[in-house]
Amino acid sequence: MTSDVTRLIDYYKSPLGRISRTLVREQVLALAGDVAGKRVLGLGFATPYLRFALGSAERVLAFMPARQGASAWPREGPSHTVLCDPLEMPLTDASVDLTIAVHALEHVSDDEELMRELWRVTAPNGHLILVVPRRRGIWAQRDNTPFGSGNPYSGGQLEKLLRDHSFVPVAWRDGLFLPPFQSSLVLKSTRFFEGVGRLFGPAMSGVICVRARKEAFPAVPRRKREERFVRVPGLSAATARQG
Repeated sequence: MTSDVTRLIDYYKSPLGRISRTLVREQVLALAGDVAGKRVLGLGFATPYLRFALGSAERVLAFMPARQGASAWPREGPSHTVLCDPLEMPLTDASVDLTIAVHALEHVSDDEELMRELWRVTAPNGHLILVVPRRRGIWAQRDNTPFGSGNPYSGGQLEKLLRDHSFVPVAWRDGLFLPPFQSSLVLKSTRFFEGVGRLFGPAMSGVICVRARKEAFPAVPRRKREERFVRVPGLSAATARQG
């Protein structure tokens, strides 16, 4: 494992990490809905938010960027983890029904190219859930958590990026109104901070969560590359779910 993935694992084992995982997972679950029979992809470091899909989804994969490093997941049974370049994912076209990207978009060198790749692997009527740090949120201003690294986004920037690459936002949620401090007083008052923060609106949140639906035609063509990885025909588009 690289130092990056080790830091992510250590953070989610910390008291603040466990609470932030619970709070963000609530938003992810609300956006994901029923995943029975679907092919689910976790991108970035999404494994803290994927366990709910293991029992009912047709297939669950966790793609982790090579620069970040990977760790085997889940702890029990065969690993679902794949170490890869997120801009060149080893999947056939239209092979994923739902992608959940956490600690992903804000870390890639080319977010537009990632969106093109996500459009390529998403099945017709498939969906994408993005969780990104809010640009002016307090979590993006502090580097003691994984949400404080990378390039944060505003809601407007995120919506433009999605629409420019043929994804239509269908639902928005905000999370992490809790201050990002490893303080026992703060951690014991989680629900208080979450409740009060929501009274002041989305601007007080630490992350933006959005679910978007794939449109039929790409708005922007893929850039041509001299070399491309061979696609692994493990997931067929023939069984793409309609939603």
